[in-house]
Amino acid sequence: MENLFSIGEVARYQNISKQTLIFYDKIGLFRPAYVDPHNGYRYYSASQIDYLDTILVMKKIGFSLEEIRRHMQHYHLDSSLAMLHRQLDVIDQKIAELRLLRSRVQHRCQQMEQAKARAQAGVQLEDAGEQYLLCRPVAAPYSLREVSLASKQCFVDAFQEQLPVFFQSGVVVPFERILAGRYTEASLAFLPIDPTGQAAGVRRLPPGRRACIYHVGDYLSVGRSYEKLLDHCRQAGLRILSDSYEFCINDYITTHDESEYITKIAFYVEPQI
Repeated sequence: MENLFSIGEVARYQNISKQTLIFYDKIGLFRPAYVDPHNGYRYYSASQIDYLDTILVMKKIGFSLEEIRRHMQHYHLDSSLAMLHRQLDVIDQKIAELRLLRSRVQHRCQQMEQAKARAQAGVQLEDAGEQYLLCRPVAAPYSLREVSLASKQCFVDAFQEQLPVFFQSGVVVPFERILAGRYTEASLAFLPIDPTGQAAGVRRLPPGRRACIYHVGDYLSVGRSYEKLLDHCRQAGLRILSDSYEFCINDYITTHDESEYITKIAFYVEPQI
């Protein structure tokens, strides 16, 4: 038709699909200038191409289709300026969130690289800084099933409350259970977290000297690493001051092979007098 463009032509000009144009028509966002009553074919006027450009630009900026639809029912310089200023705030917030997310992913990469380098080094001593953990109790009988459920609850709570987590999990194993050989019976599951006053169940780990070992292998074999760590503390004259803190460095999130799992085990210690 003269001075009209078919839906296929508009789709090619704008590099979008015909299905997108049909959807925009159905939701009242961008309707054709003319629909052939005999075959239902859609046709668009030249002036509508600019209108569609506006829709696509606003969508690229980050507005939802509903926001665009409402705005374009009656828009002018002032309303557009106000809407763009609001979107700047949204973009700034997303940038901040992405920067935080990047730092967390970078932190995880550094931990994994460090663990690979130190996994065969045996027991090591470290001066740990202050740390915060979002904790949830593990239900009896403290099997791996209950540990897994508690860990998942930590993630659910953290995501719901938008807490600044590090995408890493861990568990606390009471020292008396370790001495009894019950190495996998954790009492708490946790997520390392930035300091926050927003949530209950946050435990502060103080700075201090820690004896550590990296266990490589599935979780059921963790006892052999505990025995090495306990033997080292006895021989080095170190008094164990805390329960065990296990930090999952390489786990189901980063490998499907349990033989590649790496768990950092840490006790707070001090020299025996």
